[in-house]
Amino acid sequence: MAELRRGQVRNLVLATLAFALTFWAWNLIGPLASSYTRHLRLAPTQTSLLVAIPVLVGSLGRIPVGVLADRLGGRRMFAIICFVSILPVLFVGWSGSYGWLLFWGFLLGIPGTSFAVGIPFVNAWYEPARRGFATGVFGAGMGGTALSAFCTPRLVEAFGREATHVLMAAALAAMGLIMLVFSRDSPAWRPATEPALPRIREALEVKATWQCSFLYAVAFGGFVAFSTYLPTLLENVYAFAQTDAGLRTAGFSIAAVIARPLGGTLSDRIGPVRVLLISLAGTVVMAIVLSLRPPPELPAGTSFVLMAFLLGLGTGGVFALVAKLVEASRVGTVTGLVGAAGGLGGYFPPLVMGAVYGATGAYTIGYLLLALTALVALVFTFRAFREVPG
Repeated sequence: MAELRRGQVRNLVLATLAFALTFWAWNLIGPLASSYTRHLRLAPTQTSLLVAIPVLVGSLGRIPVGVLADRLGGRRMFAIICFVSILPVLFVGWSGSYGWLLFWGFLLGIPGTSFAVGIPFVNAWYEPARRGFATGVFGAGMGGTALSAFCTPRLVEAFGREATHVLMAAALAAMGLIMLVFSRDSPAWRPATEPALPRIREALEVKATWQCSFLYAVAFGGFVAFSTYLPTLLENVYAFAQTDAGLRTAGFSIAAVIARPLGGTLSDRIGPVRVLLISLAGTVVMAIVLSLRPPPELPAGTSFVLMAFLLGLGTGGVFALVAKLVEASRVGTVTGLVGAAGGLGGYFPPLVMGAVYGATGAYTIGYLLLALTALVALVFTFRAFREVPG
């Protein structure tokens, strides 16, 4: 126990930093969507596909990455993801056509898989009573999307797109080396030796895997969808410039980042089910408010920030629920599956929003679909987890 406590803070901080940086890399396209649209003369559906495509690999890739994290450990897997992500980061910056952007944007999903490494990594460092806190703090690394929304457009204005991507590639190389040199796998962690496919099959047979996957698809999927598509939405609806839309998207992401560890900590105290009920009920209300297209700044800005905060609470609650329902030896594999569902939850909404806007010139139907989805998740949570202790 003493050895665990000595390494907890350092490894939690390093994992959170690596997560934040890889999430920044994962979201390099979204904040620049309007410039791609103008330069390449893209239709709304083409822009939506370009924004959403990195989410696909970042989602599905979490399944094998979660299995590999159980086998190789978080230290090595964080480093591998950082190093492998360098190539797509560079080539997205160098791509000059829509086809190549889609291809390298697809591979840009690789840094988005780091989530499936970090959850089992920090879980192993903390005792069960504090895992909600630990996964919540680690989950705050999703603030990398806020860094991207705020910093990427400004870096591009200052240095150009190619140089900005070179800087990100260098940062990933440095982070990979830092994880190899300074991080350690928990002494409580033991590598899985079973073949991967049976482990995935066993995880799929656990009811909690499917239950938490659905809830994470709503909570984290909603966050990812907004954090990647919000710059485009704000420019279309409120005519903000690219940097102004990026600033407001960063505020959205920061609210979710603050809420995620709070959701994990509250889950340790009042139970993850109550946290999820609060999150989903609030999301229903905010989605309906936003469907009415409130004026910019105070009404709309407050609504977006509250939406982000509520979704952040929910993401913290889901993995606190995973820690309660799933045995430690399966957490990595289950996390990969649940994380994949969350990422896929963020893949489809930008496509739907782009199609809705292209057809109607407004996003009302998209918001109402979000409200309906959150309502279904709210009812499901209330009925499925009534017997889960706090």
